[in-house]
Amino acid sequence: MDPDRRSLLGALLAGVTLTPDAAASADTAQESHGGPDPSVYIPKAHLVEDRAFLHAFMDEYSFVDLVTTMPTLRITHIPSVLDRSAGRYGTIFAHISAQNDQVKAIRAGARAVVVFRGPHGYVSPGWLVTEAGRRGVPTWNFAVVHASGALRPIDDPETKYQLLATLIRKYEAGIGGTSYDFLALPKDAMLARAQGIQPFEIVIDQLEGKFKLFQERPADDKAAAVPKLDVYRERSLRAFTEYFYGAAPK
Repeated sequence: MDPDRRSLLGALLAGVTLTPDAAASADTAQESHGGPDPSVYIPKAHLVEDRAFLHAFMDEYSFVDLVTTMPTLRITHIPSVLDRSAGRYGTIFAHISAQNDQVKAIRAGARAVVVFRGPHGYVSPGWLVTEAGRRGVPTWNFAVVHASGALRPIDDPETKYQLLATLIRKYEAGIGGTSYDFLALPKDAMLARAQGIQPFEIVIDQLEGKFKLFQERPADDKAAAVPKLDVYRERSLRAFTEYFYGAAPK
């Protein structure tokens, strides 16, 4: 886990209070004021409604699960880009293969849930110091954001092109940049290749943040557990790719 992610999640686990965005909190009110049905169970202690915080999380963990139930349950795993300023809670842009059956849901304007997943892991009572904590049961800590709304297909060629440029710019920046320049490539050729994808947008009408990170536990248990989280060392993409090349069935 890189230092920025460790600091963010460590702060939550240590009980740092997030300052609510008053407008976002008033808008959200989804649990008891007749908004869309929630897509995830969130105990009050794990609920985060601060819109800026959730948006930052969505920008960082932007490889998402696109979940639809029309005409059947389907989940596609894709990179995304968030426009924080478009719509009530922001707008998500992404694309899937034009051959993916989930295109039917996009073209029908079906509702979708987009799941943004952060770090997660098993937490042992053996890490804790209070008597109640040590006599308790293990749990699993994690951070997720669910963004829901109606799918809207993007068919205009120029809008498709600009979406691809935006996605590529975001992820090129994420790896430090390379010599690749999408905008320098022949535009007609890129538009022709774009016929093989179905871009879409989701204007978010429900934003749910669930951060189950021990923030409701006694201060002594939180202080004891935080350093133990260093046990989690995710295998890098390089390491797993090399393992896959050697171990996957031929």
